[in-house]
Amino acid sequence: MNEKELIQQAIIGNEQAFRFLIKKYERLVFHIAGRVTGPTDELNDICQDVFIKIYKRLPLFRSESKLSTWIATIAYRTAIDFVSKKRVDTEELNNDILPDEYIRDTKKDPEHISIKEEQKKMLHATINRLPKKYKSVLNMFYLEEFSIKEIEKITEMPAGTVKNYIFRARNLLKDELLKHQEFKEVKYEN
Repeated sequence: MNEKELIQQAIIGNEQAFRFLIKKYERLVFHIAGRVTGPTDELNDICQDVFIKIYKRLPLFRSESKLSTWIATIAYRTAIDFVSKKRVDTEELNNDILPDEYIRDTKKDPEHISIKEEQKKMLHATINRLPKKYKSVLNMFYLEEFSIKEIEKITEMPAGTVKNYIFRARNLLKDELLKHQEFKEVKYEN
């Protein structure tokens, strides 16, 4: 059964079809919501709320965008609403933004491996100090691999703003990391 058929089946009340959609997009919802809210005991509740909204709004899905973009938009907006209501400190996000392969390591000796682990810790700590708006967009772009256009739809920001946030976040990250001598070999894709 393709995705369009699953959607139609879920709309008419097929619980198995909706469970399949939940399973398929569960990681995306948790990732997007967790990125926006940061560490919170209420993340499961937020994600459950997202899936309730998806269930209720599924008949309104028009297939003009990918289902994943539509779901990510609901997750993003629900998490933003949560943050607005709870006024969570935006500096406490605690997930990785860039994949580990952004740190290049050609040597396998224990000392070099130890240095690489320290670099990873510093990279992740530096990313976590970036403003929330930059972290969210970096996450969507690098980890979730959404296009600029998809991020624009999810966040309701103009494409220029999305590109600007990615550019600024990468520069802030690069400047911060280059302050530390051990990051001189870090490679960034432009």
